[in-house]
Amino acid sequence: MIKVKSIILLALMALVFVTSCKKDEEAPVSTNGNLNIEISGLEDLGSDYAYEGWIIVDGKAISSGVFEVDATGMMSKTSFEVALSDLNAASTYVLTIEPNRDTDPNPSSVHVLAGDFDGGSASLSVAHGAALGNDFSSSTGAYILATPTDGGSETDENSGVWWLDPSAGPAASLDLPVLPAGWAYEGWAVVDGIPISTGRFLSTSGADQSDIYSGQSADAPPFPGEDLLMNAPNGVSFPTDLAGKTVVISVEPQPDNSAAPFLLKPLVGAVPSDATDRTLYQMSNNAANTNPSGMAKKK
Repeated sequence: MIKVKSIILLALMALVFVTSCKKDEEAPVSTNGNLNIEISGLEDLGSDYAYEGWIIVDGKAISSGVFEVDATGMMSKTSFEVALSDLNAASTYVLTIEPNRDTDPNPSSVHVLAGDFDGGSASLSVAHGAALGNDFSSSTGAYILATPTDGGSETDENSGVWWLDPSAGPAASLDLPVLPAGWAYEGWAVVDGIPISTGRFLSTSGADQSDIYSGQSADAPPFPGEDLLMNAPNGVSFPTDLAGKTVVISVEPQPDNSAAPFLLKPLVGAVPSDATDRTLYQMSNNAANTNPSGMAKKK
């Protein structure tokens, strides 16, 4: 009787062992990995646009996920599930700006940050060749106050800003790198906290794309800048005195839905309180304070 019980017990143990092995063999193996992103310096894009990450695998861009940034700079999501085979093979991470609810499976031309993976992580910068290709740390600029389109009046000369050097021909007073597709420079005058665009441009020695505030005269020089004489925006009166105000050169995405400067502001000029017209004033390089940066890590 004891022998029979022993045989039954051994059989049950064998069945449990086989069942256990079968369960182990059938346990699903995850085919996804996680990509964790840590980025500082981004800003809220509003409701029309969002940030999207991409991993580059054998030259092909594969989306790693979309996220937004709130008014404090906090990302809505920092960890993204990606196919493990793609994640392991990824050579580069690229961050772009995309239309919200975008149906295009390809990245836009507005590349903000990028970095190459090394040991499972990538340091992200605007200077990477897959982003803007430059960190703007060598950019320089100068400006004058003048209103060449006011028809000869000399009563409002401090109500215009132009990025030119009058002593050199005149000549361009901005030294800026050529931007990749998807980006443009934009000049600004900040009056009582209100940023006023003086126009977008790609070349420092050609007219910019706006003259909505200038006067009726056709004497505007062929350089970026604007006279602030007409069509003043809400909260500002023209003509104004830019002495004691601030002028800015920003780098803007194209297209852009914001009436304020984008986060990239490589050049900033604090206009002297005793500024005089047609005097060349230097701008400060502000790139280190406004360039976003971060890390992408494979997990």
